[in-house]
Amino acid sequence: MTDDSRDFTRRQWLLCLSEFVALAGVSGIVPEFAMQLAAAQQTAARTLPPGLYDPSQEHLVHALSSAGSKWTPPLGSETEYVQPSTEPYRPQFFSAEDFPIVTRFVEILLGNVDPAALSQAVQWFDHWLFSAEGVRTAARRLDPMHRALAVAYYGEDSVRELESANPQATARVGLHALRDLSQKLYGRDFLQLTAAEQVELVMTASKVEAGTAVHKWFDLARGEAIRGYYTSADGLKELDYKGNAYYGDSPGCDGNAD
Repeated sequence: MTDDSRDFTRRQWLLCLSEFVALAGVSGIVPEFAMQLAAAQQTAARTLPPGLYDPSQEHLVHALSSAGSKWTPPLGSETEYVQPSTEPYRPQFFSAEDFPIVTRFVEILLGNVDPAALSQAVQWFDHWLFSAEGVRTAARRLDPMHRALAVAYYGEDSVRELESANPQATARVGLHALRDLSQKLYGRDFLQLTAAEQVELVMTASKVEAGTAVHKWFDLARGEAIRGYYTSADGLKELDYKGNAYYGDSPGCDGNAD
């Protein structure tokens, strides 16, 4: 690399990218002066291998303009894509009896959200709990060097929690305790309560003594409900998140090249 090419640093590349995206906006409509800016900075970096340091404005425009649009993978694609299922969701951790309770509990926690986003949040919670035992086992089997690296990055307490936490037990015991509390306060199961009574019960669960089964359940469900919702399409839109934009077909490559 020549001395001139070193002048175009990684920091400048990031600045170029951020300026371009800011000017382009999320609509994908790029003002002419933004194109001129990118072209000028491309000229400054022409000594570098193409594509390694300088962002392609053509690709950026394509990605920004297609953000959020529906895209169907081409037939014969070598990449596996998750396809939306037309079948009713079957919980992997929660029982068929408990899943509607969890869904309603999460719905109250999140408030008035789109049914599809609610479904994604509850499914996330179910998947996360289903995977918890495997994650804990993997954490306990970490190579000592890998564990030392994790401790250095996350801290000893976080690593120990991953190795020892049992959210599955917390969920099972907590759901049972929630149903007992519903019977104690209202004489009926959670799903048999009125909507107002269900909200009251969730509020009660949030205020009971810390460390009790009901309070542990509330904390667990609230944390994963928020995580599940704000990683759904609706949640990311609510946050005005600009990431996760991609293009399925690489612009400039029509698939006919040798």
